[in-house]
Amino acid sequence: MNSRRILLCLWLASLAVAHGADTPRDYTSRVPKFTFAEDLAAQEAQLKDNPLMQRFREERHALAADPLRPAYHFYSPEAQLNDPNGLCFWRGRWHLFYQANPPDDHRWHWAHAVSDDLIHWRDLPYAIYPNPEEQCYSGATYVDGNRVIAMYHGRELGNMAATSHDPLLLNWEKVTGTTVIPLNKDGKRYHFLSAEPLPYRIYDACIWKKGDTYYSLSGSVDYNGPAGKPMLAEFLFRSRDLAKWEFVHQFVEGNRFTPPGDDGACPYFWPIGDRHILIFFSHTSSAQYLLGDYDTQNDKFNVTAHGRFCFGPVLPGAVQAPSATPDGQGGVIAIFNMNPAIAGHRSDGLMTLPRRLTLVGKEDLHQEPAGDIESLRGAHQHLDAKLLPANQEIVLPDIHGNTMELNADIDPKGAPMVELNVLRSANAEEITRIALFRNRQVTSRFMPPQQKLSVVTLDNTRSSLLADAQSRPPETASVLIPPDEPFHLRVFIDRSVVEVFINGRQCLAVRVQPSRSDSVGVSLRAQGQDAELRSLDAWQMKSIYK
Repeated sequence: MNSRRILLCLWLASLAVAHGADTPRDYTSRVPKFTFAEDLAAQEAQLKDNPLMQRFREERHALAADPLRPAYHFYSPEAQLNDPNGLCFWRGRWHLFYQANPPDDHRWHWAHAVSDDLIHWRDLPYAIYPNPEEQCYSGATYVDGNRVIAMYHGRELGNMAATSHDPLLLNWEKVTGTTVIPLNKDGKRYHFLSAEPLPYRIYDACIWKKGDTYYSLSGSVDYNGPAGKPMLAEFLFRSRDLAKWEFVHQFVEGNRFTPPGDDGACPYFWPIGDRHILIFFSHTSSAQYLLGDYDTQNDKFNVTAHGRFCFGPVLPGAVQAPSATPDGQGGVIAIFNMNPAIAGHRSDGLMTLPRRLTLVGKEDLHQEPAGDIESLRGAHQHLDAKLLPANQEIVLPDIHGNTMELNADIDPKGAPMVELNVLRSANAEEITRIALFRNRQVTSRFMPPQQKLSVVTLDNTRSSLLADAQSRPPETASVLIPPDEPFHLRVFIDRSVVEVFINGRQCLAVRVQPSRSDSVGVSLRAQGQDAELRSLDAWQMKSIYK
């Protein structure tokens, strides 16, 4: 929940007090809603002339000239974009849902896009509309045989369940027509942060199935942490029919990794390799994950490891909330929204590239770009091995652009730091810096095997000269790189976003807001001692928007 969302909640709460909190209210959305056919050909024919689709096309056309609008990262066609929701694979296509505020009704709806390859996204009409809930908050989907189930939080009511079974998931029906896990007891309504007199708190939800029983988590906090401080909590529920849910207990066991103040919003719980992963968002410290083992007999998640997808504050310009789904091959596909680095700019919300998460060994999470990213590659340039003399910035005159993919192999040799700079203006007035530090951190001096970790920093503090651009402390993450491996970087530059994948083992991403038309250069620099650029490939990237 970002600051705008909190202010909206406070305003709506004041309205509820003014009108009487127990008075039923009509929350019917003012956004046009349509019922679609049940076969694919008929649906496609209906979509061609659908007024919402025409609206989306016109708005995307109008936005195309915005110099900060991404070319190959997904963004909403007409509304503020917030959390991604319900990523799933259904009948040969990937479906992405996300929170959006339509212009004709500024409340969260579930918006919808579909893709054949996880890269080229096509807009579809809004999927889930508020009413009887006041807004549609975050949740997840589960592909259950011949239908897809959505489990999400409905503001003022509780957690909701809805189902769809048509080819493009255009028609949704809410189970029971109202909340299935209510925010009340004995007819009394309680705020989602207050558990009284309930033994749990209800908020963002996920769903899975074990045997013939459905399970759902409600991500929130437990106020029984150290010194009464709130701690991450995931409250477990189960059901046989999606309509009646039973509270079981707190799900996470042995979590000593997340600090006081973290909550477990936007949970996604899936198998990965022979273990399980819980991906979530903390309003304090952003997107993270817990690795562990699913005790299916006692319905507990025994946690043994932890990691982050964001390495600094939630705001500004950071990776934020996740959506995730199994890839069918032992991995998990995850996508995140990124919040703005210029307040109020139309490019404020976008999605990261999808990532494929896999487990290597017992606790090593690997990350690679997912989907057919190579299909976007256009003009290509290649550089062979090149010496990087100590303390000299080497500008690559033939490599430049603001929608590029760079693949670079860099051997630091004895240099304590090597940097790869992108979106560099002619005299480095604007520059985005990727700094590489080899073998700078010991995993543990008390626990074998002792390994030296490298450190990578993605720094946007000099990315923009704009007065209203908001930089963030440099994103800094450790990564295990074996002694015989150079740094292998895959850098995705897309106007207002930079994502860096490091040796398939780590990923950093930030928003950037270059203001100069010449902020397109690339350079390298070795600090202290010589280093070597072993090779570099650069591709100009095509737009995913027609």
